[in-house]
Amino acid sequence: MNKPVAFDNTLRVAVDIGGTFTDGVATLSPRGRIWVAKSPTTPADPGEAVTTVIKDLLRQVELSDKDTAPALAEVVHGTTLITNTLIERKGAKTALVTSSGMRDALDIGREWRYDIYDLDIELPKPLIEAEHRVEVDERLDARGEVLTPLTEADLDRMVGELSKLDVESVAVSLLHSYINTDHEKQIEARLKAALPGLSVSLSSDLAREIKEFERTSTVAANAYVKPLVATYLKELGSRIEAIRPSIPLRVMVSSGGFSSAESGAESPILLLESGPAAGVMSALNTARQNGVDQVLAFDMGGTTAKACVAVGGEAPIAHSFECARVERFKRGSGLPILIPSIELIEIGAGGGSIAHCNRLGLLNIGPESSGSVPGPACYGRGGTDPTVTDADLLLGYLSPDNFLGGEMKLDVAGAEQAMSRLAGELKVGPTEAAWGICNVVNENMASAARIHIAENGLDPRDFTMVATGGAGPVHAVEVARKLRIPRVLIPIAAGAGSCLGMLAAPARIDRAWSNPQLLVDVDWAKVAANLAALRRQSEVELAAAGAEQVEWVIGAEMRYYGQGAEISVSIPYEEVSASTAKVLLAAFEAEYERLYGRLVPNAAPQVITWRLVGRAPSVGHHFEWGDDRVKARSAATGARAIYLPLKAGYGMVEVYNRYSVQPGQTLKGPLILEERESTIVVAVEADVTIRPDLTVAVTIKEFD
Repeated sequence: MNKPVAFDNTLRVAVDIGGTFTDGVATLSPRGRIWVAKSPTTPADPGEAVTTVIKDLLRQVELSDKDTAPALAEVVHGTTLITNTLIERKGAKTALVTSSGMRDALDIGREWRYDIYDLDIELPKPLIEAEHRVEVDERLDARGEVLTPLTEADLDRMVGELSKLDVESVAVSLLHSYINTDHEKQIEARLKAALPGLSVSLSSDLAREIKEFERTSTVAANAYVKPLVATYLKELGSRIEAIRPSIPLRVMVSSGGFSSAESGAESPILLLESGPAAGVMSALNTARQNGVDQVLAFDMGGTTAKACVAVGGEAPIAHSFECARVERFKRGSGLPILIPSIELIEIGAGGGSIAHCNRLGLLNIGPESSGSVPGPACYGRGGTDPTVTDADLLLGYLSPDNFLGGEMKLDVAGAEQAMSRLAGELKVGPTEAAWGICNVVNENMASAARIHIAENGLDPRDFTMVATGGAGPVHAVEVARKLRIPRVLIPIAAGAGSCLGMLAAPARIDRAWSNPQLLVDVDWAKVAANLAALRRQSEVELAAAGAEQVEWVIGAEMRYYGQGAEISVSIPYEEVSASTAKVLLAAFEAEYERLYGRLVPNAAPQVITWRLVGRAPSVGHHFEWGDDRVKARSAATGARAIYLPLKAGYGMVEVYNRYSVQPGQTLKGPLILEERESTIVVAVEADVTIRPDLTVAVTIKEFD
């Protein structure tokens, strides 16, 4: 087990693999000095870009601190590998072991059509084919009592059938195993003894919750990616070992914390939304440093744009969502996953998303992306399709000579050629096509965020947007203007915001246990025993992730008896006893009344699922540049023409080096602020102030 990391005078590194670029940030405590590196993602071997970024970061640190040579304490990693594997269906050959009569659960699903008017609807295909599903003759009832015991003969038959299938990985999901794990544990023990080397995933380890279809889908997805992720993390650990020996590797998880690489290899599905979750943690850290309570975290990278509505300094946690959707923005068209994840909404395309003319002659953007290979047309790497990045370049928002600080020149002629072809198909001019791409993307993002905020009973005018990601600062002000959000914050190193989020994130673990009971019938001794067992298991994993202090919270999914949907409540950790019922009931009734305005008279409260959350204390992290990019020099670097949306045409604006504008200084928009990793575009009248922590605060003055 790795020892806890002491963060005094030590170096920590975070690396995030995106669809287009792999970003890295190194931070030296206690001052929070940072260095940033960026490299094109290498899809054929993602670890190659990670190695390149880590080496570049260590080189930068050594150049800046030749005398101190700080020791590298840990590497925190986030990746899109799991998401991409599920979308592209390039995982391991996998089998499912399930209860007799349940082999078709993955095909039947919820029998719900996500588009009732689509006669040619395409439903998400299960990850495990029907011929790779093996039934065992066993049965538990809803209380976990054994109705049909699991026999040795049936276990032998199961092993024989699986050995003939020649699979790499097995998912195990039995009826009611969330309340009694014995049969799943027996199957795991037999498989490991009879078929050594076979990867085994249990639903009772990953999602110990009701909803058989969703639980089976979750364990199937975990088993499908587990061999690939285990190999990847092992190889990455070896690469880090070759750079610096004995450095622990941590992995970002979807709930906004990080865990050990060993835990990530065992339960890789928990890493599914690791990159976007880290972006939210970065936004919350910036909000905390600037005294902001209501935040719309906006992260836009090369492939997608995602947002999160956070109130009170905490990101909301969802315990179910979908991945690998057939229709990107249609709920129900993906694979259901039961894991704790920061509640994110995918609100739009990314910088590499491809624009095209549809069958009706209308402009569409995405979901196809140019990725890092070949990339947008302006990258000059063989891409010929027009993308959002190409549009941003032609509208003057990006500098062809100062992209990545001048390390990468953008091909204006290539972007113009790609845009001209699209303009011809749309029967408009190239400028109209470029602005159309940008405007459609911005409007789609604003519309999705507006609906999500309204669904939470909130007003966007009360929010502050915090923008991260390589493309986030380019589009943030215009999206905020459409939402009537008056203020936008762009933190230091916003282009590598996910990495800052990983460095600000606490070690965290989430556990769950379903046992539907009326509150008056709860067996408190049994609940106490189960929560204590979950805590003991969690403490081992948190220690492996380097956590020294841990805060614990008990959660519950509750409803009134007879209802079909639960609400989440939480209480401080305590020794559970019959007196806990009063505390839990008060929390439930307060949350229910907040959501619905009233309580249900004479209704019986019911607990469906218990949850346990353990995490290191959340603290604000201060970051400052470790290199010399912040220095007293001329802030203005010139002027260039950009497209001004409210003027419906181009206009000359001042262009500034972001880190040469001194803290406390206020500039007037429209303007451009450039840095190596991103560009801040303010195309409307606004006050642009540099805060003491080098966060850029944009107060929008012109909405129409």
